[in-house]
Amino acid sequence: MNSSPENPTLRVFLVDNAVSVRRRMATLLGALDGVEIVGEAEESGAALTGIETGAADLVVTELHLSGGTGMELLTSLAKKMPHVIAIVLTNHSGAWFRRACLMSGAHYFFDKTSEFDLARNTIQRIAGEHRTRALLPSGAHHV
Repeated sequence: MNSSPENPTLRVFLVDNAVSVRRRMATLLGALDGVEIVGEAEESGAALTGIETGAADLVVTELHLSGGTGMELLTSLAKKMPHVIAIVLTNHSGAWFRRACLMSGAHYFFDKTSEFDLARNTIQRIAGEHRTRALLPSGAHHV
C-alpha cells in the first residue's frame, strides 16, 4: 500500500531476530487498513538506519535481537526519533520487562503469545488516528 495525501498510511518498521516471525508479522500487520510495512531488521543498528530511511511512524520490536537488545533500540529511538511510536511485542513479558521498556521509551508493551490480537488492534487504531490527523486542514485540531 502506498501513502498519498488522499490515503496517508501508517509506516511501520519491524524488528525481530527471527526472519520467520518478521515475515508473519509483515503479512498480518501489512494487511491492516492504512498500514504499510516499510522495512525490517534483526538488530538495533540496522533498525535505526531503516527506521530513519523508511520514515517510519511506528516500530514493532522484540527485546531479544541479534547484536543488541530491544531496550537499546528503545533508548536510541527516544533520544533520536521521539516522534516514532515504539511498540514492544515480546515473549519476555514479565512485569520487570514491561516497566523497563516503558521507562526506556516504549509507548506500548504486548506479550507476543497472548496479546498479539490486542497489539494488532492497537496498530489498526493508531493507523486510523494517523489518517484522521493527516486529513485535517492545516491549523485544525482533532478533539
